[in-house]
Amino acid sequence: MPAEPPRLGRVVALQANFCAVELDQPGPDGCRRLLCTRRTRLGKSGQQICVGDRVGLDGIDWPAGRGAVVSLEPRTSLLPRPAVANVSRVVVVASLAEPALDPLQLCRFLATAETTGQPVLAVLSKADLVAPAEVEGWCRRLADWGYAAQAISTASGGGVAELRATLAAGEGIAVLCGPSGVGKSSLLNALCPDLELRVAAVSGRLQRGRHTTRHVELFPLAHPAAGDGQAAPALLADTPGFNRPDLPPDPAALAALFPDLRRRLAAAPCRFRNCRHQGDPGCAAGSDWDRFTLYGHCLREVEAAAGLARGRGRPAAGDLRQRGDRLEPLLDPRLRRTSRRRSRQLEAAEEAPAAELSPPDPAG
Repeated sequence: MPAEPPRLGRVVALQANFCAVELDQPGPDGCRRLLCTRRTRLGKSGQQICVGDRVGLDGIDWPAGRGAVVSLEPRTSLLPRPAVANVSRVVVVASLAEPALDPLQLCRFLATAETTGQPVLAVLSKADLVAPAEVEGWCRRLADWGYAAQAISTASGGGVAELRATLAAGEGIAVLCGPSGVGKSSLLNALCPDLELRVAAVSGRLQRGRHTTRHVELFPLAHPAAGDGQAAPALLADTPGFNRPDLPPDPAALAALFPDLRRRLAAAPCRFRNCRHQGDPGCAAGSDWDRFTLYGHCLREVEAAAGLARGRGRPAAGDLRQRGDRLEPLLDPRLRRTSRRRSRQLEAAEEAPAAELSPPDPAG
């Protein structure tokens, strides 16, 4: 009896060493979702499975709802952190209050979203907690940065229907990303009321979010008037919150991740190909744009990290080194104190008896 060809599906969740796969075509008794392991040869070949990946399955045990991932289809895009494949839109969520919006943190999330090459939408949550003038001001500011922005409030429901219509009109995977505590899970509950995801209040003392989402998972968002024969529903990815997204490792690639800077350079390119766009002579970008200082902060951080990479973790004296999740100055070796162990060794060598240091007497 010929073997059944691998069935195709999409990875909708990763937990520990297992992945949940939604099948394109249901199996016996309408089985649509399988809990799968990954074949060892995928890992040996360097293929890492991410949520959103299209995969082929084999060795299916239909009664137990189990299977094994045997192949990985080519990706169209990849959001590196949180890792989501085949993204068609990135939704960066930032809260206007509790916690207050941090422009530099928002820039980092937007730059990470730009690395996918897909459309980016900014969502301003908790709009009911600030004055309408502040909400309008941030929407205008984000438009100047090059992003469409929608203000929403899950408490009052304001803006939720408009956002649902925007996301449902598209196809593929829309990823919700942003810091902890900005209300991503609450927003997903408002968009898909049947989910009932766990949420938590922001820490009152630190005004920081509490982690409620522990892994990436895809949820279907039905079209407003979906019916038979219509396009498949869009998928929303809920992701764990984190407060410091990574910037690209190449300083030369950073400018392309700022739409407002791209717009200026397209109108008037700089004289020098390696221009840093930080007010250098001949720089066409100038310094009269809103994110000039924020871009400079990101650029210096990327340049410092690139210097560490070139030195293979051993930079020259007076440079920086990585200490955990932060950069710190590297002390000049001439200024370092001698360790206590080395000091004891030197003292022992000086106090050694002369007999031990002189050659033996031949006459003795």
